[in-house]
Amino acid sequence: MTASCHEPGGTGAVVTEETRIALVGSPNAGKTSVFNALTGLRAKTGNYPGVTVSRYVGTCRAGGRGHVIEDLPGTYSLEPVSPDERITVDILDGRLDGTPRPDALLLVVDATTLRRSLTLVAQVLSRALPTCVVVTFTDELAVRQGHLDLDALSRALGVPVLPVVGHRGLGIAQLRDRIADRRSWPVPVLAPPTDPAELDAWAESVLAFADYRPAERHRATRRLDAVLLHPVWGTVVFFAVMMAFFQTVFTLAAPLQGYVESLFGWLSGLVADHVTNRWLSGLLGDAVIGGVGGVLVFVPQIMLLFLLLALLEGVGYLSRAAFLMDRVMARAGLEGRAFVALLSSFACAIPGIMATRTLPSAKDRLATMMAAPLMTCSARLPVYVLLIGLLVEPSAGIGPFGAQGLIMFGLYLLGAVSAMTAAWVIKKVTDRNGTPMPFFMEMPPYRLPAPRAVLLAMWSSARAFLRKCSTVIVATSVALWLALNLPLHSPAQLQAAGVDTGDSVAVSAYTIDHSYAAGLGRLVSPVFDPLGFDWRINVGVLSAQSARETFVATLGQVAAAESPADPADTLRTMTYEDGSRAGQKVFTAPTVAALLVYFAYALQCMATVAVIRRETGTWKWPAIAFTYLTVTAWLMAYLAHTVTAALTGG
Repeated sequence: MTASCHEPGGTGAVVTEETRIALVGSPNAGKTSVFNALTGLRAKTGNYPGVTVSRYVGTCRAGGRGHVIEDLPGTYSLEPVSPDERITVDILDGRLDGTPRPDALLLVVDATTLRRSLTLVAQVLSRALPTCVVVTFTDELAVRQGHLDLDALSRALGVPVLPVVGHRGLGIAQLRDRIADRRSWPVPVLAPPTDPAELDAWAESVLAFADYRPAERHRATRRLDAVLLHPVWGTVVFFAVMMAFFQTVFTLAAPLQGYVESLFGWLSGLVADHVTNRWLSGLLGDAVIGGVGGVLVFVPQIMLLFLLLALLEGVGYLSRAAFLMDRVMARAGLEGRAFVALLSSFACAIPGIMATRTLPSAKDRLATMMAAPLMTCSARLPVYVLLIGLLVEPSAGIGPFGAQGLIMFGLYLLGAVSAMTAAWVIKKVTDRNGTPMPFFMEMPPYRLPAPRAVLLAMWSSARAFLRKCSTVIVATSVALWLALNLPLHSPAQLQAAGVDTGDSVAVSAYTIDHSYAAGLGRLVSPVFDPLGFDWRINVGVLSAQSARETFVATLGQVAAAESPADPADTLRTMTYEDGSRAGQKVFTAPTVAALLVYFAYALQCMATVAVIRRETGTWKWPAIAFTYLTVTAWLMAYLAHTVTAALTGG
């Protein structure tokens, strides 16, 4: 869908796309805030033709005409060192096949870092395209005792200059008016110099003419960074923040989860009471409500996770975390920018893998891509919450900390440490003589993020999870329900097996135990028996190859069929039905520990495999990733099962 930018009193209708205007700017300059304000906070996303770098395009209506606004990847200069920066240069120079050169440019610069930004300004103006400079954070410049004469800057650069505070919407109306008058934007008569010495002199003359006085260093930022960037205290604070992070996810989301559970329990009851057809009732009650609803129960935790991540990013802490982790990343042969890519994998491995495009080294990109699936993504969260709930009671704790939150923190830490180890091994194998490249990252001052921006960031991530629930998980849940209920058994066959045909629960239990899914689960039992898994867990593990959350949907369907009144308690009391363990509980501490560790390592997302294939251009690396992660998952799960059994006597 193409977004619309609305004029005051306009209809907001999508209009014919005419002028193409590209947004250019460095990271943290406020470029995306300007883009969101112009495109109504909605955008059409995709990839550039023949290139895997993402593009963000919206439509702005100004002056009665449509204007395509394209947000180019952020760059500090037009001398590219990464795929993202290369795309920006190729578009500005009209060298990218399938993408026309922009008709005009909106060049976004941060008023508080204007001196550094002038290099990019000079390089962009030398492209001889009609340009309007958008100066952001002018409010912050004034608060921090800085000064900038915008009219003088416009005369010095030879192009229009407008102040905008994107997240507050200030200056957007004036910018829209300027876009409507795009054809009047001039091209600088004399392009800025390219020689480094001459460029420095040019920048100083521009700053002097614009009466620029740089902003004083943010006092709160200076004081906080003295602690948060300290090699010892900063690390302590980092781990404290992460621990509080996961304690909050469990503590605050639990009541909301109870409401969601009650809602789906009520819906399941309605189906049971009003749908008389057994097959339709089972499809709606078990597959859709019991399966998909069993995953949606964890939406409160997932949305809270994304909310906290958006807050940490909005206040400026995540860039500090990347700086701290640069020391850790260096031990893996990587740099701090790789941490940013891995951190993106907390939401989903796919954006984390795509974020490796910002890395200048191809070897670093490969090592980071192969490690990204080990970071604990949101798809693992429903599985972890379910299994941790089976392992320890909500009231259990260690000192002031809840045991459930500590285990969750441990799993996230396990994923991060494993990712670092995997990256180190892969880097050693693929780049034995490589040397780490210098790492630089701009750390913005601490700011209170706009509530709307935080909520939108949370919703955009949560929406991807909900979309998966409405597509992949629905399809998988229905397929699982069919596999768990086929083949059909006649009343005579049920009676011959000693099943009371008038007892729907007994019929469902017998049907599931003799279903195609049960046959598949028992077929792979030799592989998973050493981990303590029974055939029902095996089916869940196999179904999780499409999406990890379907493991929860599988167990939800089995439990709902065996005990519609209390499926959660059914999992706690579920026992082996045959074999040497008949009558023993399935979800013992060693088995749950093995499951947690298995899901921590296994690559159970075909979409991630496809993205690795697309980014590397070959099936070699996806095959290696799937193989090494699956083997590692089994070995580590076996180790976890063995150690836990020895500790608990189970």
